[in-house]
Amino acid sequence: MAVYRQVHCEFWQDAFVLDLTPEEKYFYVYLMTNSKTTQCGIYELPKRIIETETGYNRETVEKLLQRFTEYGKIRYNEATKEIIILNWIKYNFINSPKVKKCIAKEVAQVKHEPFRNLYITLLERYGYRIDGLSIDLGEEKEKEEEKEEEKEKNNNNLADKIDEKNLGNQNSNEPKDIVGHKQQGPNPFVFFEQNGFGTIGSYIADKITGWINDLSQDLVIEAMKLAVEQGTKKWAYVEAILKSWFNAGLKTLEQVNAATLAHKEQQMKRTAHGGQHPTRQEILPHWFEDNQSQSSEGKNHGETIDFEAEKEKLLERMKKYKSK
Repeated sequence: MAVYRQVHCEFWQDAFVLDLTPEEKYFYVYLMTNSKTTQCGIYELPKRIIETETGYNRETVEKLLQRFTEYGKIRYNEATKEIIILNWIKYNFINSPKVKKCIAKEVAQVKHEPFRNLYITLLERYGYRIDGLSIDLGEEKEKEEEKEEEKEKNNNNLADKIDEKNLGNQNSNEPKDIVGHKQQGPNPFVFFEQNGFGTIGSYIADKITGWINDLSQDLVIEAMKLAVEQGTKKWAYVEAILKSWFNAGLKTLEQVNAATLAHKEQQMKRTAHGGQHPTRQEILPHWFEDNQSQSSEGKNHGETIDFEAEKEKLLERMKKYKSK
């Protein structure tokens, strides 16, 4: 008997899907239609099978699974190699006795018990009920369920986390994705890969997420843009910029722009008073200037420094120190 999986036409116009890369869109459709899918949306999917059916290598498979976990769309259990699609019930549940019987049988065969309990919780959330399916509320199992629910809350869509950080948990009228999470601006993960920084591994993904939480999504993307403009598409360069902003207490794009403008004005005044441009030309942004440059800014504009004399003094002090 043929098996079919339905994908709603509006899937392609969904706010969340529109913001995905072509690679992510392909993978999302694959998760909903691959050869191992079941009627309940929980199924065993070894990474080796994903590699074979999609053509991706192991690193890419792990990266995509991690990314969709962070987006709040799936959970993947390494021990049992099972996956649960969190929106499956909302868009694929068929309320018929025959299908319900099939679902009950499939859920009973799920190896990872927290997935079974989570599925029943989702059924109740969407107003469905299947006789014979119930959560074992024994003391140990109840604790395990609570932990899983807490993890689910913590693994909500990354865009929702960014909104809560930047908007102070306030409501907004911005477009929402398939589960009602708010969407904001360009995606830093997408920007990273589309602009030649490389493929995002779990380490870099954690770094980007951390800086989004410490500063903002806009500033992470702005730092990447500066790296692209300087022709230095390296994460170390981007992170150095972010650290300088963080240490300077700059938390918004407006503050960064204001600080940059103030620095340029100060440079122009120094040039006008000194009559000469510095001999050493920096190609890095102003926040990479060394301590010597920063300390010289505190001197009076009319003061002239004899660098050769200062150098001789320093050498004399070093000789005295060595002779002791």
